[in-house]
Amino acid sequence: MGTPACNLNILAIDIGTTTGWALGMHDGALHSGSESFAPRRNDGPGQRWLKFSAWLGERARQAGEIHAVYYELVLRHTAVQAAHVYGGFEAHLQAWADRNRIRLVGVPVPVIKKAATGKGNADKDAMIAAMRARGYRVVDDNHADALALLEHARKQEA
Repeated sequence: MGTPACNLNILAIDIGTTTGWALGMHDGALHSGSESFAPRRNDGPGQRWLKFSAWLGERARQAGEIHAVYYELVLRHTAVQAAHVYGGFEAHLQAWADRNRIRLVGVPVPVIKKAATGKGNADKDAMIAAMRARGYRVVDDNHADALALLEHARKQEA
């Protein structure tokens, strides 16, 4: 499946209300999935950010140590609300990485798509199909993006 391990523990994430993630361990182990940070009915306005920060801490505990976080860098949004939400996740990710002295690498969406499918404008179904063809059990498009990003990250770090 995918790219061989490198000597780092890398967290690859597709940040958003539903965050796809892939934690590649230096020994080749892989933990991955998709996590929802959608606000619940009685949540205060900051709950999604608190839950996201706590979730990042859990990934760090799971890994023992994270050497780098690669994340999907979205440079253009079609909707204002999506842009605000993405910005919130990105800000909390940046602060968490700085607080924990973890290198953060943003990778533009077309770079991830091209690495996975050969096309920089591949759609969600193409991304899912590409990652399933590599042997991954993909749960959704966010998870597929994170898996593709982890493969890209491992190649960059090799």
